Amino acid sequence: MVIGLLVAVLLVGCAGSNAVSGPSRNLPATAARDGSTPEPGPRLQDPPEVVSRDGVLRTTIVVERRKVRVGDRQLYAMTYNGAYMPPTLRVRPGDRIDLTMTNRIDQDTNLHTHGLFVSPRAPADDIFISIKYRQSYHYVYRLPRRHPAGTYWYHSHADKMSAPQVAGGESGIIVVEGLRQHLPPSLRGITEHTVALKDFQVQGDSIKTQPLSIGAATDRTVNGQQNPVIHIRPGETQLWRLANIGANIYYRLHLPGTRFHVIAQDGVPVRRTYSEDTLLVPAAARFDVLVQGGAPGTTRLETLPFDSGPAGNQFPRADLATVVTDGTPLTRAAIPTDLAPYEDLSQAKVADRKAVAFTENKAGTVFYINGRTYDPGRTDFVSTLGTVEEWTVRNDSDEDHSFHLHTNHFQLMSVDGKTQDPTHSVYDTVNVPRRGAIVIRVHFQDFTGRTVFHCHILNHEDKGMMAVLDIVPPGSRSQGSPGR
Repeated sequence: MVIGLLVAVLLVGCAGSNAVSGPSRNLPATAARDGSTPEPGPRLQDPPEVVSRDGVLRTTIVVERRKVRVGDRQLYAMTYNGAYMPPTLRVRPGDRIDLTMTNRIDQDTNLHTHGLFVSPRAPADDIFISIKYRQSYHYVYRLPRRHPAGTYWYHSHADKMSAPQVAGGESGIIVVEGLRQHLPPSLRGITEHTVALKDFQVQGDSIKTQPLSIGAATDRTVNGQQNPVIHIRPGETQLWRLANIGANIYYRLHLPGTRFHVIAQDGVPVRRTYSEDTLLVPAAARFDVLVQGGAPGTTRLETLPFDSGPAGNQFPRADLATVVTDGTPLTRAAIPTDLAPYEDLSQAKVADRKAVAFTENKAGTVFYINGRTYDPGRTDFVSTLGTVEEWTVRNDSDEDHSFHLHTNHFQLMSVDGKTQDPTHSVYDTVNVPRRGAIVIRVHFQDFTGRTVFHCHILNHEDKGMMAVLDIVPPGSRSQGSPGR
Protein backbone atom coordinates (compact mmCIF):
# COMPACT_ATOMS: atom_id res chain seq x y z
CA MET A 1 0.00 0.00 0.00
CA VAL A 2 2.83 2.45 0.87
CA ILE A 3 4.66 1.64 -2.35
CA GLY A 4 1.46 2.17 -4.37
CA LEU A 5 0.89 5.57 -2.80
CA LEU A 6 4.46 6.67 -3.57
CA VAL A 7 4.01 5.63 -7.20
CA ALA A 8 0.77 7.63 -7.31
CA VAL A 9 2.42 10.80 -6.06
CA LEU A 10 5.21 10.45 -8.59
CA LEU A 11 2.74 9.98 -11.44
CA VAL A 12 0.83 13.13 -10.59
CA GLY A 13 4.00 15.15 -10.08
CA CYS A 14 3.25 18.40 -8.30
CA ALA A 15 -0.48 17.70 -8.13
CA GLY A 16 -0.41 17.67 -4.33
CA SER A 17 -0.40 15.41 -1.33
CA ASN A 18 -3.86 13.94 -2.02
CA ALA A 19 -2.77 12.29 -5.28
CA VAL A 20 -3.54 8.73 -6.31
CA SER A 21 -2.75 7.38 -9.72
CA GLY A 22 -4.62 6.20 -12.71
CA PRO A 23 -2.95 3.69 -15.02
CA SER A 24 0.18 4.66 -16.94
CA ARG A 25 -0.59 6.96 -19.85
CA ASN A 26 0.83 5.19 -22.93
CA LEU A 27 -0.23 6.86 -26.14
CA PRO A 28 -0.81 5.59 -29.69
CA ALA A 29 1.85 5.71 -32.35
CA THR A 30 -0.39 6.48 -35.31
CA ALA A 31 -3.58 8.32 -36.10
CA ALA A 32 -5.11 9.48 -39.36
CA ARG A 33 -6.01 13.12 -40.10
CA ASP A 34 -7.23 12.63 -43.66
CA GLY A 35 -10.61 11.09 -42.84
CA SER A 36 -9.40 7.49 -43.20
CA THR A 37 -9.93 5.02 -40.37
CA PRO A 38 -7.05 5.39 -37.89
CA GLU A 39 -5.25 2.43 -36.43
CA PRO A 40 -6.47 1.68 -32.91
CA GLY A 41 -4.14 2.76 -30.16
CA PRO A 42 -3.49 1.06 -26.82
CA ARG A 43 -6.05 0.60 -24.07
CA LEU A 44 -7.83 3.75 -22.86
CA GLN A 45 -6.07 5.20 -19.84
CA ASP A 46 -8.10 7.16 -17.32
CA PRO A 47 -6.33 10.28 -16.02
CA PRO A 48 -4.48 10.11 -12.70
CA GLU A 49 -6.52 11.45 -9.79
CA VAL A 50 -6.21 13.76 -6.82
CA VAL A 51 -8.71 12.63 -4.20
CA SER A 52 -10.04 14.45 -1.15
CA ARG A 53 -9.30 13.02 2.26
CA ASP A 54 -11.09 13.80 5.51
CA GLY A 55 -13.22 16.39 3.74
CA VAL A 56 -10.37 18.33 2.12
CA LEU A 57 -8.68 18.19 -1.27
CA ARG A 58 -5.32 19.96 -1.22
CA THR A 59 -3.45 20.35 -4.46
CA THR A 60 -1.29 22.60 -6.59
CA ILE A 61 -1.69 23.37 -10.28
CA VAL A 62 1.33 24.75 -12.11
CA VAL A 63 0.59 26.33 -15.50
CA GLU A 64 3.49 26.17 -17.92
CA ARG A 65 4.28 25.76 -21.59
CA ARG A 66 6.07 22.47 -22.03
CA LYS A 67 6.74 19.95 -24.77
CA VAL A 68 4.67 16.89 -23.92
CA ARG A 69 3.15 13.87 -25.61
CA VAL A 70 -0.15 14.90 -27.20
CA GLY A 71 -1.88 12.17 -29.15
CA ASP A 72 0.82 10.73 -31.38
CA ARG A 73 3.16 13.74 -31.24
CA GLN A 74 5.56 15.61 -29.00
CA LEU A 75 4.26 19.20 -28.97
CA TYR A 76 4.55 22.32 -26.91
CA ALA A 77 1.29 22.72 -24.99
CA MET A 78 -0.25 24.82 -22.23
CA THR A 79 -0.01 22.24 -19.46
CA TYR A 80 -1.36 21.77 -15.98
CA ASN A 81 1.27 20.01 -13.86
CA GLY A 82 3.26 19.13 -16.94
CA ALA A 83 0.51 17.14 -18.67
CA TYR A 84 -1.87 17.73 -21.56
CA MET A 85 -4.43 15.61 -19.68
CA PRO A 86 -3.99 16.70 -16.06
CA PRO A 87 -5.24 14.93 -12.92
CA THR A 88 -8.93 14.48 -12.25
CA LEU A 89 -9.96 16.20 -9.02
CA ARG A 90 -12.29 13.84 -7.12
CA VAL A 91 -14.30 15.28 -4.22
CA ARG A 92 -17.48 14.66 -2.23
CA PRO A 93 -20.39 16.97 -1.37
CA GLY A 94 -19.46 19.06 1.66
CA ASP A 95 -15.72 18.95 0.89
CA ARG A 96 -13.35 21.91 0.77
CA ILE A 97 -10.93 22.32 -2.12
CA ASP A 98 -7.67 24.12 -1.26
CA LEU A 99 -5.94 24.74 -4.57
CA THR A 100 -2.89 26.88 -5.27
CA MET A 101 -2.37 27.86 -8.91
CA THR A 102 1.08 29.04 -9.99
CA ASN A 103 1.46 30.77 -13.36
CA ARG A 104 4.63 30.07 -15.33
CA ILE A 105 3.39 31.27 -18.72
CA ASP A 106 3.90 34.83 -19.97
CA GLN A 107 0.14 35.53 -20.07
CA ASP A 108 -2.36 36.26 -17.33
CA THR A 109 -4.40 33.20 -16.42
CA ASN A 110 -6.87 32.01 -13.76
CA LEU A 111 -9.13 29.07 -12.96
CA HIS A 112 -12.84 28.36 -13.36
CA THR A 113 -14.43 25.29 -11.77
CA HIS A 114 -17.04 24.80 -14.45
CA GLY A 115 -20.47 23.85 -13.13
CA LEU A 116 -19.53 23.57 -9.46
CA PHE A 117 -22.16 25.07 -7.15
CA VAL A 118 -19.73 27.31 -5.24
CA SER A 119 -19.37 30.98 -4.43
CA PRO A 120 -18.40 33.35 -7.27
CA ARG A 121 -16.55 35.51 -4.76
CA ALA A 122 -12.82 35.38 -4.06
CA PRO A 123 -11.10 33.18 -3.08
CA ALA A 124 -13.56 30.75 -4.73
CA ASP A 125 -14.81 30.82 -8.34
CA ASP A 126 -13.98 34.46 -9.05
CA ILE A 127 -13.24 34.60 -12.78
CA PHE A 128 -12.34 38.31 -12.59
CA ILE A 129 -9.03 37.36 -10.95
CA SER A 130 -5.88 37.59 -13.09
CA ILE A 131 -2.84 35.59 -12.02
CA LYS A 132 0.27 37.27 -13.41
CA TYR A 133 3.40 35.55 -14.67
CA ARG A 134 5.38 33.98 -11.80
CA GLN A 135 2.60 34.68 -9.32
CA SER A 136 0.44 32.23 -7.36
CA TYR A 137 -3.13 32.39 -6.11
CA HIS A 138 -4.75 30.26 -3.43
CA TYR A 139 -8.31 29.21 -4.23
CA VAL A 140 -10.68 27.88 -1.57
CA TYR A 141 -13.95 26.27 -2.69
CA ARG A 142 -16.52 24.99 -0.22
CA LEU A 143 -19.02 22.54 -1.69
CA PRO A 144 -22.46 22.45 -0.05
CA ARG A 145 -23.44 19.11 1.47
CA ARG A 146 -26.31 18.94 -1.03
CA HIS A 147 -24.01 19.48 -4.01
CA PRO A 148 -25.14 17.35 -7.01
CA ALA A 149 -22.99 14.33 -7.85
CA GLY A 150 -21.60 14.09 -11.37
CA THR A 151 -18.92 15.27 -13.80
CA TYR A 152 -17.55 18.81 -13.90
CA TRP A 153 -14.33 20.33 -15.20
CA TYR A 154 -11.75 23.03 -14.61
CA HIS A 155 -10.17 25.39 -17.11
CA SER A 156 -8.77 28.85 -17.77
CA HIS A 157 -11.23 31.74 -17.82
CA ALA A 158 -8.66 34.47 -18.49
CA ASP A 159 -10.16 37.62 -20.01
CA LYS A 160 -9.87 37.47 -23.82
CA MET A 161 -7.50 34.49 -23.50
CA SER A 162 -9.84 31.63 -22.62
CA ALA A 163 -9.91 30.14 -26.13
CA PRO A 164 -6.15 29.97 -26.74
CA GLN A 165 -5.39 28.71 -23.25
CA VAL A 166 -8.07 26.00 -23.24
CA ALA A 167 -7.25 25.03 -26.84
CA GLY A 168 -3.61 24.89 -25.78
CA GLY A 169 -4.40 22.33 -23.11
CA GLU A 170 -5.57 24.12 -19.96
CA SER A 171 -8.47 21.88 -18.95
CA GLY A 172 -9.14 18.87 -16.72
CA ILE A 173 -11.93 16.88 -15.09
CA ILE A 174 -13.64 17.26 -11.69
CA VAL A 175 -15.78 14.43 -10.30
CA VAL A 176 -18.18 14.99 -7.41
CA GLU A 177 -18.73 11.56 -5.88
CA GLY A 178 -22.15 10.13 -5.09
CA LEU A 179 -23.64 9.31 -8.49
CA ARG A 180 -23.40 5.55 -7.87
CA GLN A 181 -25.62 5.77 -4.79
CA HIS A 182 -28.53 6.49 -7.15
CA LEU A 183 -27.93 3.20 -8.97
CA PRO A 184 -29.24 -0.20 -7.83
CA PRO A 185 -26.73 -2.16 -5.67
CA SER A 186 -25.92 -4.51 -8.56
CA LEU A 187 -24.53 -1.57 -10.60
CA ARG A 188 -22.61 0.32 -7.92
CA GLY A 189 -19.38 -1.55 -8.56
CA ILE A 190 -19.30 -1.27 -12.35
CA THR A 191 -16.25 -0.19 -14.34
CA GLU A 192 -16.04 3.57 -14.81
CA HIS A 193 -14.19 5.47 -17.54
CA THR A 194 -13.50 9.14 -18.08
CA VAL A 195 -14.00 10.02 -21.76
CA ALA A 196 -12.61 13.55 -21.86
CA LEU A 197 -12.78 15.02 -25.36
CA LYS A 198 -10.02 17.50 -26.22
CA ASP A 199 -8.95 18.59 -29.69
CA PHE A 200 -5.86 20.36 -30.95
CA GLN A 201 -4.54 22.03 -34.08
CA VAL A 202 -0.84 21.94 -34.91
CA GLN A 203 1.51 24.77 -35.83
CA GLY A 204 5.11 23.65 -36.23
CA ASP A 205 6.12 21.86 -33.04
CA SER A 206 3.31 23.39 -30.96
CA ILE A 207 -0.39 23.20 -30.37
CA LYS A 208 -1.80 26.19 -32.19
CA THR A 209 -3.37 28.78 -29.90
CA GLN A 210 -3.65 31.97 -31.98
CA PRO A 211 -5.30 32.75 -34.27
CA LEU A 212 -7.78 29.92 -33.89
CA SER A 213 -10.10 28.98 -36.72
CA ILE A 214 -12.99 26.92 -35.33
CA GLY A 215 -13.60 25.15 -38.62
CA ALA A 216 -9.98 24.20 -39.29
CA ALA A 217 -8.95 20.54 -39.32
CA THR A 218 -8.35 19.37 -35.78
CA ASP A 219 -7.03 16.28 -34.04
CA ARG A 220 -9.51 14.68 -31.62
CA THR A 221 -8.27 12.99 -28.46
CA VAL A 222 -9.84 11.00 -25.64
CA ASN A 223 -7.95 11.56 -22.37
CA GLY A 224 -5.10 12.89 -24.50
CA GLN A 225 -4.95 9.68 -26.57
CA GLN A 226 -5.86 9.25 -30.21
CA ASN A 227 -8.23 6.37 -30.95
CA PRO A 228 -7.64 4.41 -27.73
CA VAL A 229 -9.25 1.01 -27.22
CA ILE A 230 -12.08 0.60 -24.71
CA HIS A 231 -12.77 -3.00 -23.68
CA ILE A 232 -16.20 -4.14 -22.53
CA ARG A 233 -17.59 -7.66 -22.02
CA PRO A 234 -20.79 -8.80 -23.77
CA GLY A 235 -23.69 -7.72 -21.58
CA GLU A 236 -21.46 -5.70 -19.24
CA THR A 237 -22.65 -2.29 -18.00
CA GLN A 238 -20.07 0.49 -17.69
CA LEU A 239 -20.27 4.11 -16.54
CA TRP A 240 -18.74 6.57 -19.01
CA ARG A 241 -18.19 10.20 -18.08
CA LEU A 242 -18.46 11.98 -21.45
CA ALA A 243 -17.07 15.51 -21.27
CA ASN A 244 -16.30 18.04 -24.01
CA ILE A 245 -13.46 19.99 -22.40
CA GLY A 246 -12.14 21.68 -25.53
CA ALA A 247 -12.43 25.31 -26.55
CA ASN A 248 -14.84 25.50 -29.47
CA ILE A 249 -16.04 22.44 -31.31
CA TYR A 250 -19.21 20.35 -31.14
CA TYR A 251 -19.50 16.57 -30.97
CA ARG A 252 -22.40 14.34 -32.03
CA LEU A 253 -21.48 11.19 -30.19
CA HIS A 254 -22.62 7.84 -31.59
CA LEU A 255 -21.72 4.25 -30.79
CA PRO A 256 -23.21 1.93 -33.46
CA GLY A 257 -25.38 -0.81 -31.99
CA THR A 258 -25.46 0.78 -28.53
CA ARG A 259 -27.55 3.44 -26.83
CA PHE A 260 -26.35 5.96 -24.28
CA HIS A 261 -28.43 5.67 -21.09
CA VAL A 262 -28.11 9.14 -19.53
CA ILE A 263 -28.01 9.22 -15.73
CA ALA A 264 -26.58 12.73 -15.25
CA GLN A 265 -26.00 15.80 -17.42
CA ASP A 266 -23.73 18.74 -16.67
CA GLY A 267 -23.03 17.19 -13.26
CA VAL A 268 -26.65 16.83 -12.13
CA PRO A 269 -28.33 13.38 -11.82
CA VAL A 270 -31.51 13.16 -13.88
CA ARG A 271 -34.84 12.43 -12.23
CA ARG A 272 -35.61 9.79 -14.84
CA THR A 273 -33.05 7.97 -16.96
CA TYR A 274 -33.39 8.39 -20.73
CA SER A 275 -31.70 6.71 -23.68
CA GLU A 276 -30.31 8.24 -26.86
CA ASP A 277 -28.73 6.85 -29.99
CA THR A 278 -26.79 10.11 -30.51
CA LEU A 279 -25.80 12.87 -28.07
CA LEU A 280 -25.11 16.45 -29.15
CA VAL A 281 -22.32 17.72 -26.90
CA PRO A 282 -21.50 21.43 -27.26
CA ALA A 283 -18.18 22.69 -25.91
CA ALA A 284 -18.29 22.40 -22.08
CA ALA A 285 -21.24 19.98 -21.85
CA ARG A 286 -21.06 16.64 -20.01
CA PHE A 287 -23.16 13.47 -19.94
CA ASP A 288 -22.72 10.61 -17.48
CA VAL A 289 -24.03 7.53 -19.27
CA LEU A 290 -24.41 3.79 -18.81
CA VAL A 291 -23.18 1.79 -21.79
CA GLN A 292 -23.81 -1.94 -22.23
CA GLY A 293 -21.72 -4.40 -24.22
CA GLY A 294 -23.38 -6.12 -27.17
CA ALA A 295 -22.28 -9.12 -29.19
CA PRO A 296 -18.52 -9.82 -29.44
CA GLY A 297 -16.86 -7.63 -32.01
CA THR A 298 -15.33 -4.22 -32.70
CA THR A 299 -17.00 -0.87 -33.32
CA ARG A 300 -16.10 2.81 -33.12
CA LEU A 301 -17.10 5.56 -30.75
CA GLU A 302 -17.53 8.30 -33.32
CA THR A 303 -18.65 11.87 -33.71
CA LEU A 304 -21.09 12.35 -36.59
CA PRO A 305 -21.08 15.38 -38.90
CA PHE A 306 -22.55 18.55 -37.43
CA ASP A 307 -23.36 21.80 -39.27
CA SER A 308 -23.61 24.83 -36.98
CA GLY A 309 -25.12 27.04 -39.69
CA PRO A 310 -24.27 29.16 -42.73
CA ALA A 311 -22.29 31.61 -40.57
CA GLY A 312 -20.80 28.80 -38.50
CA ASN A 313 -18.78 25.68 -39.16
CA GLN A 314 -19.13 22.15 -40.47
CA PHE A 315 -17.60 19.57 -38.18
CA PRO A 316 -16.81 16.30 -40.02
CA ARG A 317 -17.31 12.76 -38.87
CA ALA A 318 -14.36 11.32 -36.94
CA ASP A 319 -13.45 8.21 -35.01
CA LEU A 320 -12.71 8.84 -31.35
CA ALA A 321 -12.09 5.40 -29.85
CA THR A 322 -12.25 1.73 -30.77
CA VAL A 323 -14.66 -0.28 -28.63
CA VAL A 324 -13.83 -3.98 -28.38
CA THR A 325 -16.49 -6.29 -26.96
CA ASP A 326 -14.90 -9.53 -25.82
CA GLY A 327 -14.43 -11.85 -22.87
CA THR A 328 -16.84 -13.87 -20.77
CA PRO A 329 -20.42 -12.67 -21.30
CA LEU A 330 -22.40 -11.19 -18.44
CA THR A 331 -26.13 -11.10 -17.91
CA ARG A 332 -27.34 -7.73 -19.13
CA ALA A 333 -28.55 -5.63 -16.18
CA ALA A 334 -31.80 -3.71 -16.18
CA ILE A 335 -31.22 0.02 -16.62
CA PRO A 336 -32.74 1.96 -13.71
CA THR A 337 -35.57 4.35 -14.54
CA ASP A 338 -36.26 6.63 -11.58
CA LEU A 339 -32.97 8.04 -10.37
CA ALA A 340 -32.61 11.21 -8.28
CA PRO A 341 -35.09 13.87 -7.13
CA TYR A 342 -34.44 17.43 -8.29
CA GLU A 343 -36.33 20.68 -7.97
CA ASP A 344 -38.83 21.22 -10.80
CA LEU A 345 -39.29 24.92 -11.54
CA SER A 346 -42.24 24.41 -13.90
CA GLN A 347 -44.75 25.60 -11.29
CA ALA A 348 -42.45 28.00 -9.44
CA LYS A 349 -43.37 31.63 -8.86
CA VAL A 350 -41.40 33.73 -11.33
CA ALA A 351 -40.02 36.86 -9.74
CA ASP A 352 -38.54 38.44 -12.86
CA ARG A 353 -38.16 37.82 -16.59
CA LYS A 354 -35.09 38.72 -18.59
CA ALA A 355 -34.34 38.79 -22.32
CA VAL A 356 -30.92 37.88 -23.72
CA ALA A 357 -30.04 38.27 -27.41
CA PHE A 358 -26.96 36.77 -29.07
CA THR A 359 -25.80 38.65 -32.18
CA GLU A 360 -22.61 39.09 -34.17
CA ASN A 361 -21.20 41.31 -36.86
CA LYS A 362 -21.32 40.21 -40.49
CA ALA A 363 -17.64 39.23 -40.53
CA GLY A 364 -18.06 37.02 -37.46
CA THR A 365 -15.27 38.84 -35.63
CA VAL A 366 -17.27 40.60 -32.91
CA PHE A 367 -20.00 39.01 -30.79
CA TYR A 368 -22.63 40.71 -28.65
CA ILE A 369 -25.10 40.12 -25.85
CA ASN A 370 -27.97 42.60 -26.05
CA GLY A 371 -25.95 44.73 -28.44
CA ARG A 372 -22.92 45.11 -26.15
CA THR A 373 -19.56 43.39 -25.91
CA TYR A 374 -18.20 42.20 -22.58
CA ASP A 375 -16.92 44.74 -20.09
CA PRO A 376 -15.80 43.29 -16.72
CA GLY A 377 -16.33 46.66 -15.07
CA ARG A 378 -19.99 46.84 -16.07
CA THR A 379 -22.90 44.95 -14.48
CA ASP A 380 -25.41 43.93 -17.14
CA PHE A 381 -28.03 42.09 -15.05
CA VAL A 382 -29.03 41.97 -11.40
CA SER A 383 -30.86 39.03 -9.80
CA THR A 384 -32.05 38.51 -6.25
CA LEU A 385 -30.97 35.61 -4.09
CA GLY A 386 -33.76 33.16 -3.29
CA THR A 387 -35.90 34.03 -6.31
CA VAL A 388 -36.74 32.15 -9.51
CA GLU A 389 -36.33 33.98 -12.81
CA GLU A 390 -37.30 33.09 -16.37
CA TRP A 391 -34.90 34.07 -19.12
CA THR A 392 -35.51 33.97 -22.86
CA VAL A 393 -32.21 33.53 -24.72
CA ARG A 394 -32.60 34.38 -28.41
CA ASN A 395 -30.03 33.62 -31.08
CA ASP A 396 -30.37 36.25 -33.80
CA SER A 397 -27.45 34.97 -35.85
CA ASP A 398 -26.95 32.42 -38.62
CA GLU A 399 -24.87 30.03 -36.53
CA ASP A 400 -25.49 28.01 -33.38
CA HIS A 401 -24.23 29.38 -30.09
CA SER A 402 -24.13 27.80 -26.66
CA PHE A 403 -25.36 29.35 -23.42
CA HIS A 404 -23.51 28.82 -20.13
CA LEU A 405 -24.46 30.28 -16.75
CA HIS A 406 -21.98 30.36 -13.88
CA THR A 407 -22.77 29.64 -10.20
CA ASN A 408 -26.28 28.15 -10.66
CA HIS A 409 -27.62 25.44 -12.94
CA PHE A 410 -30.85 26.18 -14.81
CA GLN A 411 -33.90 24.27 -15.99
CA LEU A 412 -34.40 24.24 -19.75
CA MET A 413 -38.12 24.93 -20.26
CA SER A 414 -38.34 25.04 -24.06
CA VAL A 415 -36.32 25.07 -27.28
CA ASP A 416 -37.88 26.95 -30.20
CA GLY A 417 -41.22 26.72 -28.41
CA LYS A 418 -41.02 22.97 -27.79
CA THR A 419 -41.51 22.14 -24.10
CA GLN A 420 -38.71 20.08 -22.58
CA ASP A 421 -39.19 17.02 -20.38
CA PRO A 422 -38.78 18.22 -16.75
CA THR A 423 -37.38 14.85 -15.67
CA HIS A 424 -34.09 15.59 -17.45
CA SER A 425 -33.93 19.31 -18.16
CA VAL A 426 -31.30 20.71 -15.75
CA TYR A 427 -28.07 21.99 -17.36
CA ASP A 428 -25.32 24.54 -17.09
CA THR A 429 -24.55 24.62 -20.85
CA VAL A 430 -26.98 24.18 -23.78
CA ASN A 431 -27.03 24.80 -27.49
CA VAL A 432 -29.09 27.75 -28.75
CA PRO A 433 -30.14 27.03 -32.35
CA ARG A 434 -29.45 29.63 -35.01
CA ARG A 435 -32.40 32.01 -35.49
CA GLY A 436 -33.99 30.22 -32.54
CA ALA A 437 -34.58 30.68 -28.82
CA ILE A 438 -34.53 28.82 -25.54
CA VAL A 439 -36.42 29.58 -22.33
CA ILE A 440 -34.78 28.73 -19.01
CA ARG A 441 -35.65 29.13 -15.33
CA VAL A 442 -33.04 29.74 -12.65
CA HIS A 443 -33.37 29.45 -8.89
CA PHE A 444 -30.67 31.65 -7.37
CA GLN A 445 -29.55 29.83 -4.23
CA ASP A 446 -26.93 30.20 -1.47
CA PHE A 447 -24.42 32.50 -3.15
CA THR A 448 -24.29 36.23 -3.89
CA GLY A 449 -21.73 38.12 -5.92
CA ARG A 450 -20.76 39.12 -9.42
CA THR A 451 -20.59 36.27 -11.93
CA VAL A 452 -21.03 35.84 -15.69
CA PHE A 453 -22.93 34.06 -18.45
CA HIS A 454 -21.69 33.64 -21.99
CA CYS A 455 -21.45 31.62 -25.15
CA HIS A 456 -19.17 28.69 -24.40
CA ILE A 457 -17.71 28.66 -27.88
CA LEU A 458 -14.67 30.33 -26.35
CA ASN A 459 -13.67 32.16 -29.52
CA HIS A 460 -17.03 33.93 -29.26
CA GLU A 461 -16.68 34.59 -25.52
CA ASP A 462 -13.23 36.13 -26.01
CA LYS A 463 -14.59 38.35 -28.79
CA GLY A 464 -17.36 39.84 -26.70
CA MET A 465 -20.20 37.34 -26.12
CA MET A 466 -20.21 37.46 -22.32
CA ALA A 467 -22.13 39.53 -19.74
CA VAL A 468 -21.93 40.19 -16.00
CA LEU A 469 -24.66 39.10 -13.60
CA ASP A 470 -24.76 40.38 -10.02
CA ILE A 471 -26.65 38.16 -7.56
CA VAL A 472 -27.66 40.33 -4.60
CA PRO A 473 -29.31 39.69 -1.21
CA PRO A 474 -33.06 40.33 -0.90
CA GLY A 475 -33.91 43.98 -0.34
CA SER A 476 -30.48 45.32 -1.25
CA ARG A 477 -31.52 46.60 -4.68
CA SER A 478 -34.54 46.77 -6.94
CA GLN A 479 -35.02 43.35 -8.44
CA GLY A 480 -33.94 43.18 -12.06
CA SER A 481 -32.24 46.58 -11.93
CA PRO A 482 -29.10 46.89 -14.06
CA GLY A 483 -25.99 48.65 -12.93
CA ARG A 484 -23.81 48.32 -9.89
